[in-house]
Amino acid sequence: MIADHAPPQPARLTRHLPWLVLLALVCAGLWGLARWAYHDGVARLAEQARTDLDLYVVHLQGLLAKYEPLPELLATNPRLTEFLRAPGGRESIVALNHYLETVNRISDATDTYLMDAEGLTIAASNWNAERPFVGRDFSFRPYFHDAMEGELGRYFALGTTSKRRGYYFAYPVREGREILGAVVVKIDVTEAERRWAKSGHIFLVTDPDGVIFISTEPAQRFHTLHPLDPEVRHRIRASNRYLDATLEPLELSVRKTTVDGALVRLGPPAPWPEPPSYLLQSRAMQHAGWQVHVLSDTGAVMRDSLKLTALAGALLAVTALGVALLLQRQRSRRAHAALTERARATLERINLELEARVATRTAELTRTNRRLRAEVDERLRAEQALRETQQALIQSAKLATLGQMSASINHELNQPLAAIRTYADNGRLLLAKGRHPEVEANLGQILALTERMAKIGSQFKLFARKTSGELTPLPLAAVIEGATRIITPMLARCHGELVAHVPEHLQVRANDVLLQQVIVNLLGNACQAIAEAEQRRIEIDARREGDTVVTWVRDTGPGIPESDLAVIFEPFFTTKAAGDGLGLGLAISSRITTEMGGALVAKPAPEGACFELRLPAAETPE
Repeated sequence: MIADHAPPQPARLTRHLPWLVLLALVCAGLWGLARWAYHDGVARLAEQARTDLDLYVVHLQGLLAKYEPLPELLATNPRLTEFLRAPGGRESIVALNHYLETVNRISDATDTYLMDAEGLTIAASNWNAERPFVGRDFSFRPYFHDAMEGELGRYFALGTTSKRRGYYFAYPVREGREILGAVVVKIDVTEAERRWAKSGHIFLVTDPDGVIFISTEPAQRFHTLHPLDPEVRHRIRASNRYLDATLEPLELSVRKTTVDGALVRLGPPAPWPEPPSYLLQSRAMQHAGWQVHVLSDTGAVMRDSLKLTALAGALLAVTALGVALLLQRQRSRRAHAALTERARATLERINLELEARVATRTAELTRTNRRLRAEVDERLRAEQALRETQQALIQSAKLATLGQMSASINHELNQPLAAIRTYADNGRLLLAKGRHPEVEANLGQILALTERMAKIGSQFKLFARKTSGELTPLPLAAVIEGATRIITPMLARCHGELVAHVPEHLQVRANDVLLQQVIVNLLGNACQAIAEAEQRRIEIDARREGDTVVTWVRDTGPGIPESDLAVIFEPFFTTKAAGDGLGLGLAISSRITTEMGGALVAKPAPEGACFELRLPAAETPE
């Protein structure tokens, strides 16, 4: 009889079908929400990681760019060429070792050394270390072969002597077209790991063969991203690049490739627990031949997506419960009041729990938002600091040049000061004798000389900004005449004779104050040169050659040794006694002439010294 009152099975299924469909839709929605939250979190993680990866690449590029010009600059030093051509004795080798040690200390490089054409190290900055490079043969290194082929060699390897990782720059040392050897600078790359080890990501740098040589995770160093071919292993062992490293592949498996990068797992395969999942992104450093990778842990993204899905499920459950309670209330409106009160109490309790959960989640989201804003502010401050550092580096370069130039202010102002002193002494004597017109003339000369000193000071400021001032057509004869007036007291002290053969029609395109400064420097040096000579004579000749006006300043002094002609224009080079000069006059004159589009060279002469000044000719007006 009971079976007669039970509803048929198909009718029961039809009655519950909408609820089953609704449950399936809710589950599908929660699954879609979880996937969306995960992909959105991965996208945000990828964007942040891309920013960090770009900053890391900029850091690596800056580290390499800091040292890349150094070997080329050292290779231009004549003493290296002379040493490779004729090494000399022990004293010469010791002096060169000390020089390389000084360069290495100033540049903050790891090692700096000089190799001959056979690859033998003949001088090194670590000459005094426990295991110096001097006497060691590094001809098997690829950077040496690149340098001997006339190119800048770049190479990363473990040092066979120091066992330390380093990046090598090598540049050929030439004499004419002949390559005599190579100068090598080794830099330390561990800074690129230390500074970024706490960034929240794992940074990897691989060479063209896929070998990891830089990693913020020490256990990953000297592994490979993929198995190496036997011929590649043989080539690496032949160059002794990584010494005895096994170069085993990193246990890395690619799960999925997306537009943001590749989702990979690190560690051996395991059913439970699964290895950590990471987002792999890469950037190429074409100049160095490197690939820079960043591994970002996606565990936090997965946890956040699960939390969001759980919260949404809880909200749906509460909503569904509320709807069920409302339906139940409609059905049992006539039910007992106590049952209704218990239902209301249950609903209130659930609402309180929900509010507490929402409040907790809101607080967590607020903290997360604050943390994200703090990270954005930190990124902005880092970018601002980077720009300020770049500007400081530019200004430091200018100030370094100004410091080099300012050392010659005493050299440039001694002559006007001496003349002012002379005019002041003469004026005092003339004033005592009542010869007021001559006193007025002396004061006028003092005023002109002080104006000249002010102009010289302003020109040092212009030179510090790498500018020579405004260039205008100038009559060369008038400029030389002005310089002659300035040099007259010095010429009188050395009892010299000045003869100028400058056509009145010659005009040059230059700055009058700077050009006069150059000529005064040349005439002042000539006066010092003839001071002890038997015949004391200075000649100035000038003529036009095509689009150039050539001026020669000759003297009858002892002349310039032929060995000094190549270095006479280098700063601080001088043959004068201590206290007579800093060796900056000719260096400044040469730079000023170059800024005006001309050239200043020392020419061999049968008697005395001869300087040739070439300047662009100004078009003569019709």
